Amino acid sequence: NPWDVMLCVSGTAIACENALVVAIICYSPALRTPMFVLVGSLATADLLAGLGLILNFVFQYVIRSETISLLTVGFLVASFAASVSSLLAITVDRYLSLYNALTYYSERTVLCIHTMLAGAWGVSLCLGLLPVLGWNCLHDRATCSVVRPLTKSNVTLLSTSFFLIFLIMLHLYIEICKIVCRHAHQIALQQHFLTASHYVATKKGVSTLAIILGTFGASWLPFAIYCVVGDPDYPSVYTYATLLPATYNSMINPIIYAYRNQEIQRSMWVLFCGCFQAKVSFRSRSPSDV
Repeated sequence: NPWDVMLCVSGTAIACENALVVAIICYSPALRTPMFVLVGSLATADLLAGLGLILNFVFQYVIRSETISLLTVGFLVASFAASVSSLLAITVDRYLSLYNALTYYSERTVLCIHTMLAGAWGVSLCLGLLPVLGWNCLHDRATCSVVRPLTKSNVTLLSTSFFLIFLIMLHLYIEICKIVCRHAHQIALQQHFLTASHYVATKKGVSTLAIILGTFGASWLPFAIYCVVGDPDYPSVYTYATLLPATYNSMINPIIYAYRNQEIQRSMWVLFCGCFQAKVSFRSRSPSDV
C-alpha cells in the first residue's frame, strides 16, 4: 500500500528531526528553562509518534498479530495525544509569560510547568491504553471507526478532546495578540509615537502566532472532522488522505519551536562541530519571544 509507505517515510523524517532536538536539549546545560522543557516534551512526543509510525508499518507487513496491532495503535494514540497536549502546554506557558512577566522565572512557574507536563503525559498514556484494555472493535466489527481497531466512541472522544484543545489554544493566542498589541500601544504612548521597529515587531509576532495556530489546525482538523463524520465502509483512501497531513504537524513542530531558536542553533553548532564559541553568553528567551 503506497499510503502505508508514505506514512512510514513521514514517521522516519519525524523521528530523525525530533531526535536531533531531544539530543540538543539534553546535551546543552544552557537549555534548562521552562520553555525548553516544554519544547523537549513536544520533541519527545513527536519522536515517539515517528517511531510508532515506523513500527506500525513493520508489524503490519512483517509480523501480523492482533495484540501487536493494538499495542502499536495505542502507542500512536498516546504519542500524538502527548504531542497535542504539549502544544497546549506551550501555548499556556506563552500566555503566562506575558500575563505574569514579572514572576515568570520564579520557582512557582517551574512547578506549574512540570505539573502541566505530568498531567498531559498522564492523560495521553490513559488514552493510549484504552484500546489495549478492551476499547476496540476486534470482536465487534459493527463498532469499528474509520481507524481500525478503534471504536467509533473512542475516536469521537479523541476528536472532541482535540476540538476542545484547539478552541483553548485559539482563545489563548487571541489573548496573547491582545497583550502584544497593548504593550506596543503603551510603548507608543511613552515615546509619543509608534516607531517602525515596534510596528514591525508587533506585526511579526502576530503573524507568527497565526502561522503556528494555522499550521496546527490545517494539519489536524481534517482528520478530526473525518473521524466524527466518516463511516468505516468508506474507502480507506479517505482515512489515509486526512491522516497523512496530520503527521506533518509533528514534522513541522521542530522547525517552528526549535530550529528557529537562536540558542538551539548555537547548541547545534556545538553538538556537530565542537569548536563553535559564541561571542555572547547564552541567554534563553522567554516563550513570549515569538
